[in-house]
Amino acid sequence: MNQSIQNPSSSATFPPPCLSSASRIPKSSLLFPRAISTSQRICRCIGVQMDACVNSNVPKNSVVAKYSSGWSEIQSSNLKQSLNKYSLPLRALFTSKNQDVSSKPLVGDEKIGVLLLNLGGPETLEDVQPFLFNLFADPDIIRLPRLFRFLQKPLAQFISVLRAPKSKEGYASIGGGSPLRRITDAQAEELKKSLCEKNVPAEVYVGMRYWHPFTEEAIEQIKRDGITKLVVLPLYPQFSISTSGSSLRLLESIFREDEYLVNMQHTVIPSWYQREGYIKAMADLIEKELEKFDNPEKVVIFFSAHGVPLAYVEEAGDPYKAEMEECVDLIIEELEKRKINNSYTLAYQSRVGPVEWLKPYTDETIIDLGKRGVKNLLAVPISFVSEHIETLEEIDVEYKELALKSGIEKWGRVPALGCEPTFISDLADAVIESLPYVGAMAVSNLEARQSLVPLGSVEELLAVYDSQRRELPAPVTVWEWGWTKSAETWNGRAAMLAVLVLLVLEVTTGEGFLHQWGILPLFR
Repeated sequence: MNQSIQNPSSSATFPPPCLSSASRIPKSSLLFPRAISTSQRICRCIGVQMDACVNSNVPKNSVVAKYSSGWSEIQSSNLKQSLNKYSLPLRALFTSKNQDVSSKPLVGDEKIGVLLLNLGGPETLEDVQPFLFNLFADPDIIRLPRLFRFLQKPLAQFISVLRAPKSKEGYASIGGGSPLRRITDAQAEELKKSLCEKNVPAEVYVGMRYWHPFTEEAIEQIKRDGITKLVVLPLYPQFSISTSGSSLRLLESIFREDEYLVNMQHTVIPSWYQREGYIKAMADLIEKELEKFDNPEKVVIFFSAHGVPLAYVEEAGDPYKAEMEECVDLIIEELEKRKINNSYTLAYQSRVGPVEWLKPYTDETIIDLGKRGVKNLLAVPISFVSEHIETLEEIDVEYKELALKSGIEKWGRVPALGCEPTFISDLADAVIESLPYVGAMAVSNLEARQSLVPLGSVEELLAVYDSQRRELPAPVTVWEWGWTKSAETWNGRAAMLAVLVLLVLEVTTGEGFLHQWGILPLFR
């Protein structure tokens, strides 16, 4: 297969990250080629006390992540401007080479806690509808104009009741409930063991956003245990305002109202997709699954990430798409070091509702690959570290069936990381590396109840924590009225809703301006 093919999620404005300007090809191509050499890449620096990124003598433990060449000067400039807003103290969290963290215990007399944040999932079929209600009641999942925020819960109730029967079928097909809590609890236990082995005894807690154990429950246990230093670790490799952002914003509201928590030293690891241990763990799993094919070199590696609405990226400044593309790039670079040069592609799954989500869509991409003669496909659930409904039912059942119908003869799937030892050990290293920065600028004055997490606004990302403790605007600017495409859409929906409400009042009360004008009685 021709490997000189395009990044499917790139816009027409900028060349794909994996291609040099001399190797661009028509938009219709969907697969990435093998990555180009490291020396051609643009480097991205995050951290404090660092010299210019162009220095060729950067130490191995410097905070450097790599971007592919081919980006326009405009995009590179915008990226630098965005990053220059921050001075990130957690430089060790983003190292491309892990340090030897076990030789320097950092605990002392402190009681260390690690809070793992995750989505949560219904454990029984009876849990499905209330779980969906909690999900859709989150304003980061369904964004209503300020004027209609009061409809958030009624709308969530309506959608959850409507979707529950179909969702129950999916959960029934994977055993009657989500295994997410069981897997996350196991990850927490293994992380605790790994930290202990590295001379850092710590308690590890699990806080789910939409189901038990809720974040509030985990926080209460943290307080009961007398934790004095807390590292917050979302189990989402890439940051998104709808996943990590939502969980952290909830955590912020909890901390702001609690005297004990306001004074507790804490820090957060916003995303960790660049870490060497995570990248190697993903490459290990991919390499192992490729060996199950008769002709491993002919297999297309299909990265399938959970999607987010396009407006989150284009209008709200969500870094998810950029982090996902860089994550895939780093994994492919690691595979190439192992002489694995397969073609690959990235697509987005699990879209819901009529709005446009990140493209290309997983289902449409599978069909297109089949039409183009691809016979061997290896699915990689790139944004998931635990098995749950999106992997066990959506990928393993729906997408596999679609692939076979589309002409793909051999289908494989890389398992989620779960408790893979390299992955767990790397998470432990990330926690330990963050400890010197825990509470570096912790709030001691109860009257200065600044944000727990400076989530930022449109341009600002969750890239810093203790380094900039200041009140910031809402993490996402809700679409305002005006002559924009998004505003017109919401204005139109608001107008239709208002008309519907007036009609209902006219019909139910028999009074109103339509009756006064003699219009509505004509329809009796």
